[in-house]
Amino acid sequence: MSDRTAVEKRDPRAIGRCGSQAGRRNAPTPSLARPAAADGAAIWRLVRAAGTLEPNSAYAYMLLGAHFSATSIVARRGEEVAGFVWAYLLPDRPDTLFVWQVGVAESSRGHGFGAAMLDGILRRPSCAGARFLEATVTPTNDASTALFRSFARRRDAPIALSTAFDASQFPDPQHETEMLVRIGPFHPISQIGSNPKEDTT
Repeated sequence: MSDRTAVEKRDPRAIGRCGSQAGRRNAPTPSLARPAAADGAAIWRLVRAAGTLEPNSAYAYMLLGAHFSATSIVARRGEEVAGFVWAYLLPDRPDTLFVWQVGVAESSRGHGFGAAMLDGILRRPSCAGARFLEATVTPTNDASTALFRSFARRRDAPIALSTAFDASQFPDPQHETEMLVRIGPFHPISQIGSNPKEDTT
């Protein structure tokens, strides 16, 4: 996930647990919802502001909100888009959720938003058959690796890494190799854990 996941670099064991005791007391409660095309502009601005995410066009984010809302999610603090996850079920392997891009606004990092959003997607009826999660990460993206390792620990599921796309395949000579992270099999998310309730209205 080459610069496609903006999460805070911190103790990996804290990810998904809202940080320290003080962090838990002061942590904002995100409102989780399906994204819509209308969220595309706000997500585009969040990506540009993050500075660590691989940017796409506003139109691309509008299309994702329109076409992949059942397997994607946005986190809001009031009216502000504080985070998002774009994901989809693989067409030839519908038991596998592929996480394409994750972003959390700088002001909302350190509260477990990334973990809450992943869990929120996987508790959806559309993901009831998902038993695996995949994503790609670059070798230097420690924050993304920590997020997915934390997810695997919380699900008590095996995690494996392999080469997805070698650096030589990219036209940009600065692009790193993309490593495939594969987690699973895991139990349905509805059977374990709890996270902020998703607004389905």
